[in-house]
Amino acid sequence: MVDGPYAPVNIRVLPSWLLGRAAARGHQLVAKALASEDIRMMHHAALATVADRGPISQAELGRTLKVDPKDMSAIVQDLTQRGLVVRTPDPADRRKNAISLSPAGTALLHRTAKLGEQANAELTAALTPDEREQLIRLLTRIVSPAEQPTE
Repeated sequence: MVDGPYAPVNIRVLPSWLLGRAAARGHQLVAKALASEDIRMMHHAALATVADRGPISQAELGRTLKVDPKDMSAIVQDLTQRGLVVRTPDPADRRKNAISLSPAGTALLHRTAKLGEQANAELTAALTPDEREQLIRLLTRIVSPAEQPTE
């Protein structure tokens, strides 16, 4: 039985419904894993984006993550107060600050990446390694159909 709201049989077999339930379960597992490090998913996404694209301005970070500027400000403030990111003058524009990971932020990101991998392993535990790879390929095609090669 699938957890979540009731859905008639003819809906429970739809790919859209199944993907939604799988996504909800995945989010629950990852959120629970991240909570063990006292961090929320959006904070983790911000840290990972800073690691990937940093140093980055707060405005650019918000645009990249598609987060409202007020919400992004609160997230960056939380991360700064916890000593996970630092703000320094942006070398490209000294009027702005650039956000970078602190050593504590880098260490936390390494730990949470492992936790995320464990949560995803739990999510796909019913699959063989080949099935997991196939699922990832198929979901990638669904998520980004325009990026698929044409035959």
